[in-house]
Amino acid sequence: MAASPAARLTLTGLIERAQGLAARGQGHDAAALYEAWLDANGAAAHWAVACFNWGTTLSAAGDEAGAERAYRRVLARTPGFAPALLNLGHVHERRGEFDDALQTWGRVLSVMPVPALEHRLHALNNRARLLEQLKRLPEAEAEMRASLELEAAQPNVIQHYVHVRQKQCAWPAEQPVGAVTPYQFLTGTSLLAMMGLSDDPALQLLAALRFVHEKVPKPPATPLWRQFAKPAGARPGEPRQRIRIGYLSGDLHMHAVGLLTAELFELHDRERFEVWAFDWTPPSAQPLRQRILAALDHHVPLVGVDDTAAARRIAEAGIDVLVDLQGLTSGARPGILVQRPAPVQVSYLGLPGTSALPGVDWMLADRYVMPPELQRYCSERPILLPHCYQVSDRRREVAPLHTQTRERYGLPSAESGAFVFCSFNNNHKFTPEMFGAWMRILGAVPGSVLWLLADNDTARANMLAAAQAAGVAPERLVFAPRVSPSEYLARFALADLVLDTFPFNAGTTASDALWMGTPIVTRSGRTYISRMAGSLLTAVGLPDLIATSLADYERLAITLGRTPARVASLKRYLAEHGRASPLFDVPQIVRDIETEFERLALDARREWPVKG
Repeated sequence: MAASPAARLTLTGLIERAQGLAARGQGHDAAALYEAWLDANGAAAHWAVACFNWGTTLSAAGDEAGAERAYRRVLARTPGFAPALLNLGHVHERRGEFDDALQTWGRVLSVMPVPALEHRLHALNNRARLLEQLKRLPEAEAEMRASLELEAAQPNVIQHYVHVRQKQCAWPAEQPVGAVTPYQFLTGTSLLAMMGLSDDPALQLLAALRFVHEKVPKPPATPLWRQFAKPAGARPGEPRQRIRIGYLSGDLHMHAVGLLTAELFELHDRERFEVWAFDWTPPSAQPLRQRILAALDHHVPLVGVDDTAAARRIAEAGIDVLVDLQGLTSGARPGILVQRPAPVQVSYLGLPGTSALPGVDWMLADRYVMPPELQRYCSERPILLPHCYQVSDRRREVAPLHTQTRERYGLPSAESGAFVFCSFNNNHKFTPEMFGAWMRILGAVPGSVLWLLADNDTARANMLAAAQAAGVAPERLVFAPRVSPSEYLARFALADLVLDTFPFNAGTTASDALWMGTPIVTRSGRTYISRMAGSLLTAVGLPDLIATSLADYERLAITLGRTPARVASLKRYLAEHGRASPLFDVPQIVRDIETEFERLALDARREWPVKG
């Protein structure tokens, strides 16, 4: 072995030779080269570095077990070798051994001598990321704080720090930490978090632009769809091709997007349109997932398909209108959209605001959610539907109402006359300003209670503490357990009035409440997302339940809480007229969408080159 060519290589020569082999797709040969060198040069000064590289090469070649052996071989000789600990933690994580991953990364922080700053930050940030995924939010926040105290200039950590505090109702979300400046908080906050923090459309645009600048590949000079364009009917005698609508998403299952769009897919006019879905939703047997798949003409799964290959599949399919249902939300794949695989690309539902994504030209909206003064802050041009921007599902399953009682959920009985306010929005939408308003509303309506969801124990504890600080007894906050979708819908009947969040309005939740006949008080602001519930109320015929200031919102909620007869009248209106209103005329909304898509698609086809 000592006489082999590999044994005589310098470390630099070894690395160059191994990298060359790996670049040619000979990863296993590169790993064998490292192994031969390590066996022959056990006393080399940089043996640990070579052994670590052996591990990364094995991992890249798909040999995780071999990579683990290599990292452990390094650590047996050099227990404090931080890169090996970090990579070993990732091996554990990929296997689902989450406690082992957290423990391994934790060892990086305790070894001596103190590892380099980049290694400590790597360990802290990966622990924080995994803890957040595991919903161990206080622990995740503690790791983020430790990381930011070491290095303030970490926009990605700031982004998660702010949002993890929002999820816990830990106010203010931008709690000072280390040397992080107000400017760094502003520019580091994600678009989703900003939507819940500020009603300033310029700040939401800024958050979107920062993400696009830092994370999204630059668009190619030539749109991808032009390489495949050959419209049917472009030559005499050819039949006219149906317009192909492609929906792009990873949320076509039991998710707000999936819940809203199932009937949209079903109601498309098959004589004029083909309905495609390109999605990376995890496979499942969920009834909603199966219903969506059954409603499609063509389904192209993109799980495990990279962005370039995915965009090519869309272009090859000849999609006329590509509808992005994800925007910049979790799991989004903007790298597909920037390649422009379709001549018309439209944003809808998943992101109620601008994405600033190159290649997304249009946004479905209505005149309420998209007033003229907002358009300057959106990179997309609006497609203004005549009634309401939001489709919904008239086939949503509802549990029998007779099974739902106030006593079952710890609410005051109907006989007590206690007024039940509720807000079933996710906790990250709650702000101290709105929660303070809710506490003043409770204080002004004797005997009333507020029925809430608690996403996690910390959020519950923080809300109870905030209520107590506002002079509201803890028992006046009632926390609803998670239940099945059908029971969730049915229990709206137990509430008197829904209190909306601001600036992140209810969307699907507002639709659910109105479908079940429960009125909602909302506050409309300056952004698309802060005007969603107002759009729904306008379409259902209850614009009087829209406030435009916090003071008016409070007054309206208090007035209704003190006059239950008026609330009963609103419920009667919804029971008699709500489902027949334009809000729930889903076939008409689908026709309105199709009219606009057809116009855009035909305009685009006139510009298509004819390929021989």
